[in-house]
Amino acid sequence: MIEIQNFSETIIDNIEKVIIGKRHPVELAVISLLCQGHLLIEDVPGVGKTVLARSLARSLGCAFSRIQFTPDMLPSDVTGVSIYNQVSGQFEFRPGPVMAQIVLADEINRATPKTQASLLEAMEEQQITVDGRTHPLPRPFMVFATQNPIEYEGTFPLPEAQLDRFLLRLRLGYPEIDDEIDVLDRQQFRHPVYSLEKVVSEEELLAAQEKVKSVFVAPMVKRYIVDLTRQTRQHAEVYLGASPRGSLALYRTGQARAAMQGRDYVLPDDIKALVKPTLAHRVILGPAARLRDLTAEQVLDEILTRVPVPGGDFKGDRSV
Repeated sequence: MIEIQNFSETIIDNIEKVIIGKRHPVELAVISLLCQGHLLIEDVPGVGKTVLARSLARSLGCAFSRIQFTPDMLPSDVTGVSIYNQVSGQFEFRPGPVMAQIVLADEINRATPKTQASLLEAMEEQQITVDGRTHPLPRPFMVFATQNPIEYEGTFPLPEAQLDRFLLRLRLGYPEIDDEIDVLDRQQFRHPVYSLEKVVSEEELLAAQEKVKSVFVAPMVKRYIVDLTRQTRQHAEVYLGASPRGSLALYRTGQARAAMQGRDYVLPDDIKALVKPTLAHRVILGPAARLRDLTAEQVLDEILTRVPVPGGDFKGDRSV
């Protein structure tokens, strides 16, 4: 898995020319990319959510599209529309901004549920259907969705069905003081994102995405994944726990994290490090927990201390 480790380091080092002091969120973004998953970035304005998506797209040389969601936006503004051509006498499909490889759905919770739902088919099936005709999306395809957690007026919270489609949720947070000074220096004349160059090819990315799937996951680690997920469904403070898609998210991201560290097998530490990014947005707390300002992350911390960590040989016998 050294190839994937070098591949990932190349992308991360390139992005860190722009996103300063945020190594862990950048690594999570690359994990999501390797797993062919979608990413939800929830944070306050101005911390680099849009820049992260643009930096990743430029590092890959992928087609990038940004959709600014607003309450008056229609589903056809996302997917595209069929227009009648009077010359040919036929309807022609005019693709919408979702027909790109890296799609930034900016402030997704400002759009109505109907418009939000227009992304569901694209995220799950990598295709869109307009006027009864199916149009495949390009590969690779990844959605970066952002939302502001402090502004609730004029917003429509994402339904559980759509939250479940996001492989990971992350927060960037404010930079440290030295990092913020570095940001000022780097942007004195020109934003550094515009000087980023392509560092890997699409072919290398597609090959890495396939190779990650071969990372070995021992039966005891699989049991650990399922035990953690099932605990979210049985916790007294949880109204709705993580679905089997949450277990699969832990499984896939664990494979990617192991490969990024040069291993061809998953450790329990890989799973523990990814529990909150993969499951927190899938856990819906009960009313009593919300009144006490309890968070999904706190519940997951409690579950991590409760569920025994497996021990033994995680490399396993690959011949079985």
